[in-house]
Amino acid sequence: MTEANTLLQQAESQCYTKGVRFTPIRRRVLELIAENGGGLKAYDLLDQLSTEHAAARPPTVYRALEFLIDQGLVHRIESQNAYVACACPEHTHGFQLLICRQCGYVEELHLDAISDKLAQLAKQQGFNVERQTIELQGLCQNCRESGA
Repeated sequence: MTEANTLLQQAESQCYTKGVRFTPIRRRVLELIAENGGGLKAYDLLDQLSTEHAAARPPTVYRALEFLIDQGLVHRIESQNAYVACACPEHTHGFQLLICRQCGYVEELHLDAISDKLAQLAKQQGFNVERQTIELQGLCQNCRESGA
C-alpha cells in the first residue's frame, strides 16, 4: 500500500469519525497533494482536476483545500502559497515543515516542545496564539549529496 493510499484511508476514517463529508472532490484533491510529495499550488491542482472534472473551478479547489486544512489533513506552506498532505493527521499539536529549496521535498516534524514553548512565551506577552507556522528552508540530504 502506498503512502498516499494510507493517508486517504486515514482521512476517510477521520472524516467518518467526525461526521463530516469526505466528498469525491475533496478525496481527489487530497490524493493529488499526497501523490506530489512536495508543495502543490491551488492552480496546479485546478489544472489537474479540470482534466477529470469539467466543472472544476477555483472555488471548488479552494473550498476543498479549506475543508482539508480544517480537518488537519493538509497544511499550507505559507512561504510558497502551496499545500502539502499532513503526514500525521491524528496529531493535534503544532507542526514544523522542512522544505528543500532545490527539489521541493517537504517533511513534517512534530516537535511539540517547540510549539508549546512558543505558545507559552506568547502568553507571557499577553498574546493568544491561534495559528503557528514554522517553516525551515534549506537542502535535503539527497540534494546535498548530489551537490545540486
